[in-house]
Amino acid sequence: MKQRTLGQNLTVSEIGYGCMSLTGAYGQKGGPERSESIAMIRRAVELGVTFFDTAEVYGPFANEDIVGEALEPVRDNVVIATKFGFGFAENGVEAGGVNSTPASIRAAVDHSLQRLRTDRIDLYYQHRVDTTVPIEDVAGTVAELVEAGKVLHFGLSEAGPGTIRRAHAVLPVAAVQSEYSMWMRDREADTLPVLDELGIGLVPFSPLGKEFLTGTIDATTTFAADDFRGQTPRFQGEALQANLQLVEVLNRIASETGATPAQLALTWLLHQRPGIVPIPGTKTRSRMEENIGAADVELTPQQVDALRAAADAVTIVGERYPEAQNKMVQLEAPLSR
Repeated sequence: MKQRTLGQNLTVSEIGYGCMSLTGAYGQKGGPERSESIAMIRRAVELGVTFFDTAEVYGPFANEDIVGEALEPVRDNVVIATKFGFGFAENGVEAGGVNSTPASIRAAVDHSLQRLRTDRIDLYYQHRVDTTVPIEDVAGTVAELVEAGKVLHFGLSEAGPGTIRRAHAVLPVAAVQSEYSMWMRDREADTLPVLDELGIGLVPFSPLGKEFLTGTIDATTTFAADDFRGQTPRFQGEALQANLQLVEVLNRIASETGATPAQLALTWLLHQRPGIVPIPGTKTRSRMEENIGAADVELTPQQVDALRAAADAVTIVGERYPEAQNKMVQLEAPLSR
């Protein structure tokens, strides 16, 4: 698989694997059997994936442990990204909610290293902005971990432009992880210009729109009671009907190219900027292999233009999360005290 560079010198496969789904997704608990999850990760390695994304909160904890066991035999050939920033008693803080105090970060990294069966974390993200801790304190703490050799690169997840600039001034940020896809383009207006200016990579999570862009969801789709997509505005009623226009275009171009709608949605991302590395996640091996196959999709300039035109022409209706989850996303950190 082709390689891309995040930040100044973090080289990864141009498509990564978001491992969250292996221990639950969309508010639902559970995933494949542990042995199957490990086999899927190792299959991804065989197919050329070198970039794997996890977090302490996935599970919680179980996801890192699965990723660590799966990648231990090939540790020196892969890049592991994980995240800190939620409150857990094992890190010496009150459980629940965001928490990026320096003491909790120092504790979290050691626990993640143990679960991942490694002596260093290649890319360490702040999972969510903590509105009680200045980002300078967060970046300074991660800089200490870099100096100690526990962390190689610093990242931010769902951070706004002001927070990114302030963090980068303390410790270079290699990558920002945000939701970005053909149907979630909010960050184009505020964040992407800053990333271009500072030379920071973008790692889109939910690059397939929480399965919407795979073409498997239509107006008749129903969701399980514990699946938050069932309460997400853009998956509902008239909003869903309007948004399906985008899928219709993907289906049409897919029929012309031999690619699947999901592969086209990932290919669209790869054509946006050279520093973009999507991390699609899935619980099934066939879907994982399909996603990785997007790296081999070749489009004519006309087809690329058609995808871009489709994304530009369709106005996506509805919020991306239920109201309560939308309120939890805070893009900017407080100013230093």
